[in-house]
Amino acid sequence: MTGRLLNLQRQAAELGRLRTGLTQPGSNGRNRPVRSANWIVSSHDRTRVEAAATLWGGTVERWTPQGNGEAQWRVITESNSIEALLPPGDPLSQYNEMWTGGGCARRCDGITEKLKKRPCVCLDEHGENWYLLGPQQVCRATSRIKVILPDLPGIGLWRADTHSFYAANEWPGVIDMVAAGTGGQGVIPVSMRIEQRQRLAEGKTKKFPVVVVDIRATVRQALTGTIPGSVLSPVPPAALALERAPRDYAAEARSAKTADEAVGIYRQAEAAGDMTDQLKAQLIAIGQRKRAAEAAAGVPVRPDVTDPSTESSDEAPVDAEIVDDDDPEMLWFHIVTEAGERGWDIDQLSGQFTARNPGVTPDTAGAAQLRTFLTDLRETAA
Repeated sequence: MTGRLLNLQRQAAELGRLRTGLTQPGSNGRNRPVRSANWIVSSHDRTRVEAAATLWGGTVERWTPQGNGEAQWRVITESNSIEALLPPGDPLSQYNEMWTGGGCARRCDGITEKLKKRPCVCLDEHGENWYLLGPQQVCRATSRIKVILPDLPGIGLWRADTHSFYAANEWPGVIDMVAAGTGGQGVIPVSMRIEQRQRLAEGKTKKFPVVVVDIRATVRQALTGTIPGSVLSPVPPAALALERAPRDYAAEARSAKTADEAVGIYRQAEAAGDMTDQLKAQLIAIGQRKRAAEAAAGVPVRPDVTDPSTESSDEAPVDAEIVDDDDPEMLWFHIVTEAGERGWDIDQLSGQFTARNPGVTPDTAGAAQLRTFLTDLRETAA
């Protein structure tokens, strides 16, 4: 081997991203974020995205990341699970981060804030229960994992990011167990799965997606470093030649057990770009029938989700535990995003909010006040 630069870190190129959220136009013409039940693959290289569409379904499209960045290619796949390989070394990076319109303002490992080489600001200012506060005041757990997608073109890594509290706790346990058995050597077959979960909080059942990294081996194999590489399923050549049958959203909606499930199928059709006027009418009619049946059975009617196309454009979404537009933290997240587009920093934003809501600060405001402020910002921008 010839000489190498010894003062540079060696790493594989990043080929693209694995995403779990996207944006769609709201009723006011401005984009709003929504969560995806299936993986979204994006890259600057069209051939890689086309290969992903062949494997996991979906239509390749030109796409520009929200806020900034060069145009890329992406596909909203039809799969919530993909097979991948963990590369040698430690593929996981985790920090508590705070982002503003000007970029990353803080990056902390829980002890030291790395950007300014100072003690953890959140712990110092708010005490040990700082994590109970909203993102307008404190950092958010940010986990990034890099994997190999062995059936896509290119030699390099694909990155998946999440702010999920559950993923922040679960991913290190899986990675560390494998590292203990393999010494960080070799590649490990895994499944990357978007798993739907729910929890009961403040008397409400909240549903949210979590990205799960599932090792394709037993615990014994993981701890002894004997994970078989053959666990990774080969792609049958014949499968690549088969034309993927179109998805029957109407049939799935009819088979849904609840009206909410039917609405979820409506959103999937919208996110995948498969919605037509005819399909929209069918899905709305199915949802209305199911909602009427639930009302007759004594289930409270929720007209706001009978026709998903009439939902508020301010609905918050995506990632981790974000579940509805009554979540003050998520509303504030959207407010910070809007403020960033105007070049405001956090102090300016807080001042504007207090000026419009005398006696109320962002951290004491209710969802209704935050939603009104967000609406005013968007209308002003429009």
